[in-house]
Amino acid sequence: MDRVLGIVAEYNPFHNGHLQHLELSKKITNSKYTIAVMNGNFTERGETAIVDKWSRTKMALLNGIDLVIELPLIYSISSAENFAFGSIKILDSLNIVDTISFGAEYSNIPLFYKVSEILVNEPEKYKKILNIELNKGLSYPKARETALLSFLGNDKKYIDILSNPNNILAIEYIKALKKLHSSIIPYSIKRSSDYSDKCIHGNIASGSAIRYALKNNNLAILSKVMPESSYSILKENIKDNRLVDISKFDKLILYKLRNMSLAEIANLPDVNEGLENLIKKASLTCSTIPELIKMIKSKRYTITRIQRILLYILLDITKDNMEFSKKISPYIRVLGFNSNGQNLLSKISKSNPNLPIITSVKKFEDKCTNTYLKDLLYKDILATNIYTLGYDNNCLGNLDYTNKIIKI
Repeated sequence: MDRVLGIVAEYNPFHNGHLQHLELSKKITNSKYTIAVMNGNFTERGETAIVDKWSRTKMALLNGIDLVIELPLIYSISSAENFAFGSIKILDSLNIVDTISFGAEYSNIPLFYKVSEILVNEPEKYKKILNIELNKGLSYPKARETALLSFLGNDKKYIDILSNPNNILAIEYIKALKKLHSSIIPYSIKRSSDYSDKCIHGNIASGSAIRYALKNNNLAILSKVMPESSYSILKENIKDNRLVDISKFDKLILYKLRNMSLAEIANLPDVNEGLENLIKKASLTCSTIPELIKMIKSKRYTITRIQRILLYILLDITKDNMEFSKKISPYIRVLGFNSNGQNLLSKISKSNPNLPIITSVKKFEDKCTNTYLKDLLYKDILATNIYTLGYDNNCLGNLDYTNKIIKI
């Protein structure tokens, strides 16, 4: 069979940088087919996707992806470790993926392997340094970064690698591949834009810059940095008032927080060491999410961590939900495909006949006897039902039942 490339992406929205990465990845890996594992309506940084998962699926398929599989919600809004592990578990379970390609600030796979080996094996010396840094009151990501650098001798090349978020995600992908003993070969392609840069230069821009331009009603400039098909889909969503921002849920999150007990807040993932008291206090004295985040954030509690916690509140995610997601193999929820993707689905079914593949949510619910998988799917359905409340009109629910698979 021809080689199959795997990509993990948010495509929020699909832009020229994504297209460049896809085309270069297929060339470098000599792959004919491409499967994308894509988050649903909420993201790893604790935000909403700017447009819904079906719109972004259509963007991906029109620009060269063959098959789009949804990353279940719990992985989509997890920390980098569980986000990567869930994504790799899906790609590995297909039994047909040869390579995975990801964008990072560096393209040095051997160095990524070196760091991932430490994180997988956790040498005693490294663990001792990590505990010392945590006891200083640092956030876990910062304490881990400091411990790794100390263990590796504060080498400049590692300093550069560990100070960039996409490098961290690349390390987590490789760590997941190692834990699963996967045969998938990783490739890293150097990003041509800074993910945090909010300015648009030339015809390549980060997703952050595009979303920032949208918030400031600077739509015209986006035609330069997005494929024509993606730009057209984005304009349709704007016309129908279906752009969603986390600010649309300010009052709903605050309502839920004010109605929760301290014990319920303490049962949220990433809440420990009395953080529930600070969150509860902030919910009673703040009127907006930015105000609440500003009141809580510190060197131990990063903005991204707080934003994820707020999503856990909005979407009823508990510590138990997060723990079982680490222990199970997720289903394959098909969002869309082209003719090549349809052939891939057939090959996937033949290579792994016991793999739970969802092409109809209702049929899967009726036949599935695995309560863990049904709970995982319930969270995806709930996420869409809440996401559509962010629309200015036509806030319909149950779209996971009524929206059809996108076929190009």
